[in-house]
Amino acid sequence: MTPAGAAKTADRAPAGIPAARRTRPLWLWAPAGTVALCVSVAVAVTIGPADIDIADVWSVIAAHLGVGTTAGDVSPLRDGIVWDLRLPRTLLAAACGAGLAVCGAVLQSLLRNPLADPFVLGVSSGASTGAVLVVVLGVGGGALSVSGGAFLGAVCSFALVMLLSHSLGGTTDRVVLAGVAAMQLFSSLTSFVVLTAADAETTRGVLFWLLGSLGGAGWPDVWTGAAALVLALAVCLGHARTLDAFAFGQDAAATLGVHVVRTRLVLLCVTALLTAVLVASAGAIGFVGLVLPHAVRALTGPGHARLLPVCALAGAVFLVWVDTLARTVLEPKEVPVGVVTSLIGVPAFVLVLYRTRRSR
Repeated sequence: MTPAGAAKTADRAPAGIPAARRTRPLWLWAPAGTVALCVSVAVAVTIGPADIDIADVWSVIAAHLGVGTTAGDVSPLRDGIVWDLRLPRTLLAAACGAGLAVCGAVLQSLLRNPLADPFVLGVSSGASTGAVLVVVLGVGGGALSVSGGAFLGAVCSFALVMLLSHSLGGTTDRVVLAGVAAMQLFSSLTSFVVLTAADAETTRGVLFWLLGSLGGAGWPDVWTGAAALVLALAVCLGHARTLDAFAFGQDAAATLGVHVVRTRLVLLCVTALLTAVLVASAGAIGFVGLVLPHAVRALTGPGHARLLPVCALAGAVFLVWVDTLARTVLEPKEVPVGVVTSLIGVPAFVLVLYRTRRSR
């Protein structure tokens, strides 16, 4: 059997899932998800203390893109709120949600572990340590930003995971165990630095960032996150049939002609780097990459050619609304995005597990 044949076999849903539910094609989900995302972004930008409607949003966007002029009733203040504050934050939320969901779907298939998510490789903990070293200890002498420190920390953590897993045999369970070890190590380092060297004000700021925050989003963050997402999604979609073959295990994938070690290394590097970019911009946001792939898989089936694009759209829509809730529910205070995703994600994950159990 070839990887293409494996893709067709893997695309068959488990027993208990209705045929109409498991075979809905991409052309049905993708347009609906795209429309939902566009509407979500437009509506989310209007929500807040300033009185802004969707017409104002479109006028501001058209004016800045050079395809129109700002309407007379849109003041410079509203223009700044839309273009400089809310729109980049909302788009970064969409990019982060899409990227984390795609990473979760890839890792769950690649490692054959339903509990795998983008942080299983220790990337989030490494990013947190890098950010804390810059903020608290001033590592980099002012030349290194918080995002830059977070990215370097994430890369160092992933390198450690790859080194440990390779020395232990390089199997999927060794990768997971190495990721757990790196996660604990860097989490401990972060706590040690914060408790021993940070003052009260710095500690509050660091802890807020560690729980996930999109409050400092700017257009450079949006472009960086979007570029990383597009490149990673393209690579993962290019390996869609290979990921389908991994559903049968790495030994079976090897017999189907898949270069297991090389493919796993490429996809692990891609997901780790994408996670590093997103964590560097928005902090640690949990449960998106863990829960959404399971929910989307129940709708589209396990075939990755459909699963990955729909995961990206679902993750983007989900985090746009989570961020909107986080910044408005206790207004004028702001709740860390990671707190809201955990409050929503835990019961959602329990529901997914319950539905999976019933379908067997």
